[in-house]
Amino acid sequence: MIVLIVLIGLALIGAPLFVIVGAATGAAFIEFTNAIHSFGDLGGKLINPFETLMGKDQFLAIPLFIASGAIMTEGGMARRLVDVARAALGWLPGGLGIASVAACMIFAAITGSSPVTLIAVGSIMFPAMVRAGYPENFSLGLVMTAGSLGCLVMPSLILMIYALAVSTAGQAQVEGQDMFIASFLPALGVALVLCLYSFMVGLKHGTREKWDPIAFDTAVKEGVWAMALPVIVVAGIYTGKFPPFKAGAVAFIYALFVTTVVHRELTPKKVVIALANAGRLMGMLILIIAFTFGINKLIPEVGLEQKLTSLLTDNNIGPIAFLIIVNVFLIVIGALMDSVSATLVFAPILAPIAVTTYGIDPLHFGVVFVVNMEIGYLAPPVATNLFVAAALFKKPFGQVSRAILPGLALTTVALFVFMFVPTCSKGLVNAKRGVAFYESFPWDSKRQSAGPHAGADLGEISDKAAADADAEKALLDKQTDDEYYFNDEEADAGVDDDGGGGDGASGDDGDAGSDETVDELEGVQL
Repeated sequence: MIVLIVLIGLALIGAPLFVIVGAATGAAFIEFTNAIHSFGDLGGKLINPFETLMGKDQFLAIPLFIASGAIMTEGGMARRLVDVARAALGWLPGGLGIASVAACMIFAAITGSSPVTLIAVGSIMFPAMVRAGYPENFSLGLVMTAGSLGCLVMPSLILMIYALAVSTAGQAQVEGQDMFIASFLPALGVALVLCLYSFMVGLKHGTREKWDPIAFDTAVKEGVWAMALPVIVVAGIYTGKFPPFKAGAVAFIYALFVTTVVHRELTPKKVVIALANAGRLMGMLILIIAFTFGINKLIPEVGLEQKLTSLLTDNNIGPIAFLIIVNVFLIVIGALMDSVSATLVFAPILAPIAVTTYGIDPLHFGVVFVVNMEIGYLAPPVATNLFVAAALFKKPFGQVSRAILPGLALTTVALFVFMFVPTCSKGLVNAKRGVAFYESFPWDSKRQSAGPHAGADLGEISDKAAADADAEKALLDKQTDDEYYFNDEEADAGVDDDGGGGDGASGDDGDAGSDETVDELEGVQL
């Protein structure tokens, strides 16, 4: 009841989202747990996650890519990418629509943000498509749907936030780099479906632009620096040359160099303004992420994961029904909450159940989860891309809601394909790891016996891991440098001195010392 009163009260006065999240989390700790005895206890539950957050590599990537996206948008790199796509594809039936999809996918690979992609590309392509004779609602719906590809193309913020959210989820943990690779084929699949949709509409509507090799050559020369950036980022992450957070630094430095030195469209004053705008966005995002980390601490205290697992197990729900239920739930949640908050709150709850109870691969589940968040960007009433489009194009919210329906339907169909064909998300990762490209869905409904983390208290797991690490450190501290570095060599030398393993005292002592050390280390749970 306390939580509900807090939520309603803050919503009525128009409090910012991070205030609502933080206050509701604190109220939930007070109402549903016995862990809060003073204001200091509450501060520990809500403030301590900040320290945890700042130490995670996945988090470091977020501000860097937000800043690089702001620099590229202000510095004209988005316009150059659109010009290349338009010159290359505008002559096809539905060419402007196909060019919009291609430009959105490329720009999303630079910024990782759906709203930023929609603003940068949509503001150019929507008016052009309408002038070329395409139906207004088709043009609206296409740029909004294509803009949502930012959820799936590396370095997507939602992909990084998902990896961050499940970083304490035991067997459900995923690496941000693997999530980036796993999402590529689904992103390409959605893009191809949208291109086909544009082609079909273009056969009946719109005028084609004439192929102009000179204009294409000029656009490529102007846009070569912009086109190189997604190649550098994607290739660097895929080959393991640098992790996502270093890729963010590479993207930022590269964008700053290109826009200020090569193209010279950004002055020092404009750079400061762009970074200030990015900083305001990042400031709000940090607080939302940190407070939802507090919710993640609340989950094991109230036993929510165990209750959900028991509910599913008692009703004999298999992996197929589980994924359908989860997807319906996530689509509804994505339509009511912003994608960042929904990911941070529900990914740590659902991912461990999917992995440990139903044997669903954590990367596969992660991609399915993020595709649901993509749909959340498009599904009313809380649809970020719809609000952005309504404000950007000055259209009624009702019109943009109707315009998005075809794109929403196509994306939902793609979701069901990704859901039951894990190869879509695991294929490239498997190939990178040197294993079979194809991976089947666990159709047999066999639940995995609980792994070491199934149904476990995540907080307890973390505490136990810390205790084990301290125990190992104490054991190693007792050893001298010679014992640590040369124990095995000295033991082997002792054996050799006694004639290759005879009964000499030195050989026995060496083996005994080594065996004792091994026995002690085996007692430590790593």
